[in-house]
Parts: sequence; structure tokens; C-alpha cells
Amino acid sequence: MLNIIERRWVLLLFMWVKKRKFVCIGETMKTLLRIYASVIVIMFSINIVGCGERVEDDDSALLLRANPSPGSTLEENSTITVTFDRYPGSVQVNIGTAIISGTTVTIKGPFPKGQLKLTITWDGGDRDLTYTIGTPEQVPIEPEIEPDPEPIAPDGMVLIPEGEFEMGSDDGDADNDEQPVHTVFLDAFFIDENEVTNAEFKDFVLANPAWQKNQVDERFADDNYLFDWQGNNYPNDQGDHPVRFVSWYAAMAYAVWVDKRLPTEAEWEKAARGGLKGKKYPWGNDITAKRANYGKRLGHTTPVGDYPPNDYGVYDMAGNVWEWCLDAYLSDFYANSPRENPVAVDNNVENIVNDFENIVTNRVLRGSGWNGNPEWLRASNRHGTSPDFAGIGALGFRCAKDIE
Repeated sequence: MLNIIERRWVLLLFMWVKKRKFVCIGETMKTLLRIYASVIVIMFSINIVGCGERVEDDDSALLLRANPSPGSTLEENSTITVTFDRYPGSVQVNIGTAIISGTTVTIKGPFPKGQLKLTITWDGGDRDLTYTIGTPEQVPIEPEIEPDPEPIAPDGMVLIPEGEFEMGSDDGDADNDEQPVHTVFLDAFFIDENEVTNAEFKDFVLANPAWQKNQVDERFADDNYLFDWQGNNYPNDQGDHPVRFVSWYAAMAYAVWVDKRLPTEAEWEKAARGGLKGKKYPWGNDITAKRANYGKRLGHTTPVGDYPPNDYGVYDMAGNVWEWCLDAYLSDFYANSPRENPVAVDNNVENIVNDFENIVTNRVLRGSGWNGNPEWLRASNRHGTSPDFAGIGALGFRCAKDIE
């Protein structure tokens, strides 16, 4: 008896035959029988295949993810968790121990050090997962070293940073005692923004009678000491002008009184250059009346700070008054200068400060004054004279201080 599929095939064949309109019924019947026989054979073959080797849909589990992710570095006793989309059936691993819990498989070590190829096999599938086993090499982290805070300059002083600078000059205006140009390293220090004024020096002499005009020891100052003062009074309306007619001894005594000292010659030149390299003046290579008080243009000193400062914020490093330095004056010192923190002769600042009253060698003067010519105002220009000399109306000073 024909089943439903067979009856459908016969019906289709009949409709096809009718459409073809065979004239000969006998021929038509023969053809129909041959086709029908072929259909029976085909259907029989299908039934055989269906009963013996029917292919069913693949319903094996799929591996969704692994944690940690493949490629990670693990420790020897780590645990790896693998998740499937359904129950995976029997699970085996080539290394470690696998424990199934629903759709999750937990694989526990220990695992051998080195490169690990972990093979997971389950019903209907397998997968390779790669890891590196071993404690990751720890790169030592250098602690971040915070720079020391910049020292705070005392009131009225500026910080001159530590470092190298080129000292001296080899240009056409340079004298022999300014040569050769040489590299000097200085520790950081403070220096006065301005030259010491008449008003400031008056406070000193009132507190220290031994340094007053009419009482100073003749060893420490010549007859021109404070020449323009009347007793303990400076000229009218010149309290903010730099003090002048001052000997090196008096400048040193004042500096010690305010807990400072005179700058070394190297410190003075570095402060004067303002961070510029190879320039003639504290501001550059050109000089004008708008930059400094020089050349007898005004015929007298000017209040400190009247002219623009250099790049370090220091005023009047050229012109107004010459400035005493701590060092002894040696014409050939630049040819033999120590590279670091040089001080002529003694090379010890503390010794000079503590014993200044017994020093008799010539001392350094720098910067020139209101009556100097342009060549004398150059940052490298040097001069030296006796420490008791106070005999020109353009001889003053400013102070420096160590950073503690």
C-alpha cells in the first residue's frame, strides 16, 4: 500500500502525463509504469538509508571562554575556569585536574613552569589553551625622587643657582688679567638685589661706633672714609643711594654684622652675567644710558634699582659704584683658578671672614661706577687695590650669603 509520499509522487506524474497529452494511451501507460517503478526504487533506497545511517544534528557543547584568558602569565598553583554553552559531558585535560560543575569546568594545577599548552577534550570537541607558568619578573620601581625645594631667598636678596658658567673674556677689550676664559662651577648662593645704601650703612655705624667716620682705626680705612658724610649723617636725600667712600674692611665688618659676607669674585661675575654666556655686559653686548649710570653723565650716584635688573633680578651690577669682593687680587689668577668655588690665595671663605681684620693683601673690585668708561663696566673687567682704600667717590659694595 502506498504511503503518503508515494501517493504524492504518483499524482505528480499523472498530472505531468496529462499535460503532455500523449496520443497513444498504450505508450502513455508504458511510460507511466517505467516512471512509477523508478520512484519505488528511489523511495526504497531512502528508507534503507534512514533506517541504517541517518545523520542527526551536531549537539556537542561549545567552549565559550577561559579565565584567565589564553596568553596570560600564571603562577604554578593557579586555577583556570572554562565555560561551555551547555553541559560538556566527559572532560579530560593533559595537565592538571578538571572538575565539572554544570557548564563550568575548573582546572587546577600545579602546572609546570614555562610555556604551557593545555589541551581540553570533551564530548564532541577539543581546544588548546596556551599560558606562561611562572611568577612574572618584577621590574623594580625606582622611587620617584622629589627635587629639594628651591631655597627661599632672604628679604632683599636673590638666589643664584648652582652650576657652571664661563668666567673671563677673550674679546678685543679684555685685559690680560681677564684671561683665559675658563669654566667655573659654583654652589648656589644668595646675593643682594641692590648695593648697600647710605641708610643701611648708617644703621651699622650707629650700632658699631668703632666704624664711625671719626673713630675708625686707621688700619682699616684711609682719610677718605665716608668722605661725603657729616659725622654719622649721609648727604641729604641720598638715603637710597649706594654708600661710597667705603674700605674693604668696613664692607666686611658690615657684612658680618648682618650675618652675610662679601661675594667671591667668581660669585660676583656669575651674578653679574645673569645667566648670559659670552656677553660683555650684564644685559648683552651694547651699552646705553638707559642701562646703567656711567661715564660721568649724571656726575653722581643714583638711587639703587633705578636701572633695569639683569636676568637674575640683580640691579646695578655695572655702574653706579665699584663693588668690593672677598678675594685677594691676583693678576694671573684666571690661569690657575680652581674649577669649583674658586677663592684666590686662601681658597677658604670661612677663614677670610673670621680673620678679615688681619688681611693686608690687595682685594678685588668689580663693576665700575658712575664715573667709569664703558670698558670698565664689562662683566669680566677686574681691578685690585689695598683693603684700606676708600679714596674715590664711587667705591661701595653689596653682600652675599651661603645657603645653609
